Amino acid sequence: MSTQQIGTREVSEDEIAVHWKEESYFEPGPEFIKQANLSDPNVRKRFALENFPECFTEYADLLTWDRRWDTTLDTSDPPFWKWFVGGKLNASFNCIDRHLAANKNKAAVIFVPEPEAMATEAITYQDLYVRVNEMAALLRDFAGLKAGDRVTLHLPMVPELPITMLACARIGVVHSEVFGGFSGEACGVRVADSGSRVMITMDGYYRNGKLLDHKVNADIAVETAAKEGQHVEKVLVWKRHPDRYSSTTAMVAGRDHFVNEVLDDYRGQKVAPLAMDSTAPLFLMYTSGTTGRPKGCQHGTGGYLSYVAGTSKYIQDIHPEDVYWCMADIGWITGHSYIVYGPLAVGATSVIYEGVPTYPDAGRAWRIAERLDVNIFHTSPTTIRMLRRAGPLEPAKYQYHFKHMTTVGEPIEPEVWRWFYHVVGKDEAVIVDTWWQTETGGFLCSTIPALERMKPGSAGPGLPGIYPVIFDEQGKEMPAGSGRAGNICIRNPWPGIMQTIWGDPARMVKTYYAKYCKNLESKSWSDWPYFAGDGAMLAEDGYFRVLGRVDDVINVAGHRLGTKEIESACLTVEEVAEAAVVPVVDEIRGRAPEVYVSLKPGIEATPDIPAKVVHAIETTIGKIGRPRDVRIVPDMPKTRSGKIMRRVLAAISNSMDVGDITTLANPDVVEQIRVQVQGQEKFVTRDGPEDIKQFGQQE
Repeated sequence: MSTQQIGTREVSEDEIAVHWKEESYFEPGPEFIKQANLSDPNVRKRFALENFPECFTEYADLLTWDRRWDTTLDTSDPPFWKWFVGGKLNASFNCIDRHLAANKNKAAVIFVPEPEAMATEAITYQDLYVRVNEMAALLRDFAGLKAGDRVTLHLPMVPELPITMLACARIGVVHSEVFGGFSGEACGVRVADSGSRVMITMDGYYRNGKLLDHKVNADIAVETAAKEGQHVEKVLVWKRHPDRYSSTTAMVAGRDHFVNEVLDDYRGQKVAPLAMDSTAPLFLMYTSGTTGRPKGCQHGTGGYLSYVAGTSKYIQDIHPEDVYWCMADIGWITGHSYIVYGPLAVGATSVIYEGVPTYPDAGRAWRIAERLDVNIFHTSPTTIRMLRRAGPLEPAKYQYHFKHMTTVGEPIEPEVWRWFYHVVGKDEAVIVDTWWQTETGGFLCSTIPALERMKPGSAGPGLPGIYPVIFDEQGKEMPAGSGRAGNICIRNPWPGIMQTIWGDPARMVKTYYAKYCKNLESKSWSDWPYFAGDGAMLAEDGYFRVLGRVDDVINVAGHRLGTKEIESACLTVEEVAEAAVVPVVDEIRGRAPEVYVSLKPGIEATPDIPAKVVHAIETTIGKIGRPRDVRIVPDMPKTRSGKIMRRVLAAISNSMDVGDITTLANPDVVEQIRVQVQGQEKFVTRDGPEDIKQFGQQE
């Protein structure tokens, strides 16, 4: 195994090099500490390993159960952990009904449309109760859905989305929300994989000042699902404006139905919440994977809801009187856990904003915060970078005051963290820089806001009851303060962890557990550490610094996009023979895809080919997958076995050292590509981003 020099130390190729310095600490303020939900310094003792798994009953006790559980954690079929076995509850009841006695007239959801002239809509817990019941009746009686059925939602950021989710949960239907920005094809693949015979969508929504036609994607999704062997019987279409149709796409007779009109038959109906087994699936959340086909992460009812309720209350410090705004999309796990289920389970007021945070100008977010008196703000580093670039001085113009801010989705640069703290937080708000994933259901690493100091760029320690560890490729633990980075794993199960990959349990074992499993026959959870697929380093103070993905999934603006999916889209272009997708540093998105294509023999490069590639990606994946550049190259750098060396292309795109290429089958092509991308003069630095240096190493 070859080595490279990093500072004064040699590191092997399977080790992630690190170059940062440790940052200074920031202390939580006394006013925040005084009001915090979690200020007991003994909390980590209560959640110590010797008290596992019973410690997590503290989270489960935040909920209302129809029947209390018999077994806190069932490990009889590892790694398919079962939490609070024997218990029964309903997620919709826990998010709505139980709050009515004391808070029925309090806002549950505040909807802010993107057009600033449109009225903000406050939906009280009583309003939400009525609307969810009516929708549940429609789903049960009109759509014919029953407990265990799957239904695909392709809805934008509108109140109809949480209403539909909670209506599904009320009758035990498993919802699968597809991010509204995904294409019809991407949605259709997920419809087919989940076996949904009903799809719920909206005619249009606002984005960057335009009313987009969203219904057109439903027709494409249904057609795509049919090609995959799944027939969609009904398409239920919410109207963005109840008094008119906001799409130019025709409704299909017998298949398509306006929800707003069908609901007239269900006004005032009540549907008793169905008591679900704690282990019953609540929803599917699809995440991209390295094999090309998305993974349907299945999350259960009791464990998941307990975990997001506990982390919402204790890590985000949400009180019922707070106005909480998570500026994420419900189409991603952040929105499920920390816009809908977590905040509503603890009785908060959750803000939903339809559009772009910088529309019509860089002050929009801060005007919303000021007007609604938001005091907890939750967003991603990508959005923070965008707001910082668009209006670095804008926050000072508005009289909002945050007590708490959350950052999520990707590592945040210390410089950006400091702007977030000083300028957005006005030196008042505590920050929790959280690390977690779609698969984990909720936060895994973060500081406890009232008890632990903040450190820019560092996610902090594992949460109470979460025991992370960093392994090298051989499974050797890397100790704190070693200055070495490796693969971050979690030693123990936790209630929020996904139950399985829908329809493919073997894939879950292979992807998340097989790498470091000590004994595949073992029934002990301690032999099954969870492999997150992220690189990280553990500082001497016990804080984890996460580098990003160690596989070939590109983290674009906090959203994981599989390169295989993007490459497959490129190959639908007739002229393209091969495609490789690599991450490139992007000021706003953090990382962006860059595409390299080689053409079929006899095809000449023309200006329209890159445009065709972009169109194919946007059609198949959606605009989130749009590449920064499409480069036509004479050939791909390949190993002698024919594998494309994506790490070489990533190094060229990011002006990094390409490393040893002598073993390539065609090393001469590397310089040809470098000159094409960079020009004759070399612009090379060894100190590129760690996740990009690691990209493609497995090849």
